[in-house]
Amino acid sequence: MAQSGRLLSLDVMRGITIAGMIMVNNPGSWQYVYAPLRHEQWDGLTPTDLVFPFFMFIMGVSMFFSLRKYNFSLSKESVTKIIKRTILIFLVGLGLNLFGLVVRSGFTDFENLRILGVMQRLALAYGAGSLIGLAVNHKYLLHVAGGILVFYWALLGFTDSMTMSPDNIIAVVDRSLFGESHVYKDTMADGTRIAFDPEGLLSTIGSIAHVLLGFYAGKMILDSKKNNELIIRNLFIFGTILLFIGLLLSYGCPINKKIWSSTFVLTTCGFGSLFLALLIWIIDMNGKKKWSLFFESFGINPLYLYVQAALLSTVFAVTGLSGFMYGSVFVPVLGNYGGSLAWAIFFVIINWIPGYFLYKKQIYIKL
Repeated sequence: MAQSGRLLSLDVMRGITIAGMIMVNNPGSWQYVYAPLRHEQWDGLTPTDLVFPFFMFIMGVSMFFSLRKYNFSLSKESVTKIIKRTILIFLVGLGLNLFGLVVRSGFTDFENLRILGVMQRLALAYGAGSLIGLAVNHKYLLHVAGGILVFYWALLGFTDSMTMSPDNIIAVVDRSLFGESHVYKDTMADGTRIAFDPEGLLSTIGSIAHVLLGFYAGKMILDSKKNNELIIRNLFIFGTILLFIGLLLSYGCPINKKIWSSTFVLTTCGFGSLFLALLIWIIDMNGKKKWSLFFESFGINPLYLYVQAALLSTVFAVTGLSGFMYGSVFVPVLGNYGGSLAWAIFFVIINWIPGYFLYKKQIYIKL
């Protein structure tokens, strides 16, 4: 660890995931995206499907560090802070949806405002995970996370909700609570579009277990008394066990991001723990960190830069700037697929510039 006791690798992994989220969300053209940069249509896992869960895993790790100041106990101060932050992050996510709707359709299309989204899922998982982390004895954290995953697996199984359909319980709950017009429209295998939100309210159950596993990883890191070798060993063992269980159980519960299945949680948390152990070995133990400066800038202001990228993406799309740059600058040189990827990388760099300024000035914008 650094002299401050802070693991630089945590910031770098957080930054890698935010940069990755921005890149995969902003290709030059959705028609020309390399297969590894696409989400899996339903069951399965691509590299892109690891980005969001990696961020949630790191969020869980960071939650453990931040909640230490409350001595891991419920109090008026701790509960108020958690609830306020949960509401703020949720409203920011809803504001992003509203901004995109207003810019594209004006102030007359509120009946089609999507209620849920990435930021909203982060908010709900953070809020529930933090309260559980304060209320439950930490030696029972894995029991609680395991119980949540078993319950969620049974819920999906008994309601025949392992497939995308209008009768999937995730879609039913969202339609019942928000109305069909306020739910994201996804495409079934036969091309039919239905109201099915990949960040649905019910599938947030799996996300809560996700951050709790990250929370437990944070506990292991602090329990290791700043001994990087011990941290790496424990994270490696933890990640290998989660990954093995997730892959083994996937024969009965498919790995699926859109329903955030229990095996998706186990598998991605396993990969996340192993990746974090690798970064600690490279950066914090061996001191090879010059390459990581780019990602560190994203890692210290992650939610702000994600919001910034979402706003810029909408503005660029509406003004035609992204289409012009892709079609007139990148495609003639690199072709459709190469040009699409080049624009996505260029867009990440555009967002990195103000992030680097904030990093150099040590300005931290917290949500």
